[in-house]
Amino acid sequence: MLTHAQIWSAVDRLAARAGMSASGLARRAGLDPTTFNKSKRVTASGRARWPSTESIAKALTATGTPMEIFVELINSDGGPATRAVPLIGFAEAGAGGYFDDGGFPVGEGWDEIAFPAVSDTHAYALEVSGHSMEPAYRDGDVIVVSPSAPIRRGDRVVVKTRGGEVMAKELKRRTAKSIELSSLNSDHGDRVVAAGDVLWIARILWASQ
Repeated sequence: MLTHAQIWSAVDRLAARAGMSASGLARRAGLDPTTFNKSKRVTASGRARWPSTESIAKALTATGTPMEIFVELINSDGGPATRAVPLIGFAEAGAGGYFDDGGFPVGEGWDEIAFPAVSDTHAYALEVSGHSMEPAYRDGDVIVVSPSAPIRRGDRVVVKTRGGEVMAKELKRRTAKSIELSSLNSDHGDRVVAAGDVLWIARILWASQ
């Protein structure tokens, strides 16, 4: 039998999957920010309350989540839905002290964001600022990056050069001598970077669009 707790837990997992709090999910869906708050899950008399079908539909639309995924979130076994993933701003990623030479997050100064468990324990999140990566990623989007994931042509990646530049691009071609990168924004040209100038390259797994 479907329970109130299952539905509300699925809403929480949906929010975490999108890198947001329950109130952030409501705002993204164009709802009152308190729609999914804990206080709205019971009536004044203490009876459990269901979320409206409309609010669920708007949340799914806002996060681009198919109904079958929401059903999976409902049917979760109740285990940990998320884990803490290190988070910094994209603009900070070029500064020293946040990554080792292999592109793995190190040091202090990282915030955290709740995210559904990924197989790479070294995965981290970057918050986009500005408009240089539109329309792929917009200001305020969060992207989750895996330094251990295999990379293939066509994957979106984050690249850091030995000069400290950090960029998000699409991998066009990779050879022993160079890496060819396609820009995500037509206002910015494609790049060809000598292999020796690349400090590390990591695959983008997910974005909170």
